[in-house]
Amino acid sequence: MNLRRLIPTTLLAALLALPRLAQAADRPIDFNRDIRPLLSDRCFACHGPDDHERKARLRLDHRDHALAPAKSGAAAIVPGRPQESELVKRLLTSDADDHMPPASTGKKLSPEQITLLQRWIAEGAEYRAHWSFVPPQRPPLPAPAAHPIDGLVEARLAAEGLTPAPQADRTSLIRRATLDVTGLPPTPEEVDAFLADTAPKAYEKLVDRLLDSPRYGERMAVEWLDAARYADTHGYHLDSGRDMTAWRDWVIRAFNENKPFDAFTVEQLAGDLLPEATREQKIASGFNRNHMINYEGGAIPEEYQYAYLVDRVNTTSTVWLGLTMACSQCHDHKYDPLSKAEYYQFLGFFNSIDERGLDGNKGNASPLLKLSSPDQEKRLAELTDRLRAAEEKLKGPLPEIDAAQTAWETSLRSPSAVAWSPLNPTEAVAASGATLTRGEDATFTARGANPATEA
Repeated sequence: MNLRRLIPTTLLAALLALPRLAQAADRPIDFNRDIRPLLSDRCFACHGPDDHERKARLRLDHRDHALAPAKSGAAAIVPGRPQESELVKRLLTSDADDHMPPASTGKKLSPEQITLLQRWIAEGAEYRAHWSFVPPQRPPLPAPAAHPIDGLVEARLAAEGLTPAPQADRTSLIRRATLDVTGLPPTPEEVDAFLADTAPKAYEKLVDRLLDSPRYGERMAVEWLDAARYADTHGYHLDSGRDMTAWRDWVIRAFNENKPFDAFTVEQLAGDLLPEATREQKIASGFNRNHMINYEGGAIPEEYQYAYLVDRVNTTSTVWLGLTMACSQCHDHKYDPLSKAEYYQFLGFFNSIDERGLDGNKGNASPLLKLSSPDQEKRLAELTDRLRAAEEKLKGPLPEIDAAQTAWETSLRSPSAVAWSPLNPTEAVAASGATLTRGEDATFTARGANPATEA
């Protein structure tokens, strides 16, 4: 798995949009796509993961619970028999006390949605975990095509009764590909060269050239920087400047080098914790240093340090899990299998750096990583070597210095080495106007003004 295969191009974006088409009646029902959204929006608030809010001890987010008979002996879901499923009966009843969802919730299911739930139960009421909790698996490929992605698109179009649009002209092709891969339009020279290339693999060669362009990484990084809340100021109050360009450049290089997605993930979330972490891996962990940072007078440092931790949890879960953990900050999640305890376990992982809650006044907030240029690295290495050599020299014998010090100490012990001569002032003046009278022993007596200080 690599970044180039994970980031959708226009073709992949079109593929991802296909599920939004009207559902064909004969298409198998997919729990995550068709059923989970209905149950989550209409049912899970009262019959979901939250133990404290669950009504009638019925839990519809978990298959074993949903199939278990209640005290009355009725089961909410009876696989293969929707007519015997209490869930369907409650959706269809005209009794206001038994009808679900209750009118007080303001939520309803359309006849089409009820039919969809009935079909799902009739087909066996299969449950599936949220996609972010399931290891990705490569899907089976349909009949051979020019490219595996083409085969997937063609198969889905056929299933929907659709046919591909005619191929665009070559000028449109290079414009679309160049804009999509690099974010920039093609130059006139590039268009002319592509139009003149009549080789069978001309388009493939164009795409390879665009992927090799440094602009590719910049284009792909744009959406990632948005997801990571990248900014050049701290956001709060004074909104002073910050410089996260080193992390930004790391992201661009990661795309251009086609870094494996597992390394892309690990290094951004915990690059600084890797054994013998390199400087690049430490820079990568800047993903979770992009949040807003405050320096407002009167603000409480501990409060804002906590706010930063919450930001890291919520951003990380949204970006990598495709769901929010924010609800679990206050209570067990009502719509997903996330508990409040798990939220704070996750938060504790990010609460492990030496930082100050109010640190947004003088550029980047601590802790800092000093980044030197190659020339500076070379000069630093030279100075370090010289310093190390000097320190080693100081540890050893220094006969010339020792001899000089001995001679100096000996000279001080000679009676003629020091000649003391007492001062014999003849006149003294006080700035305050006091009178200074000299005595026979060369001392002075002050009379008159007596200020706190004198010069």
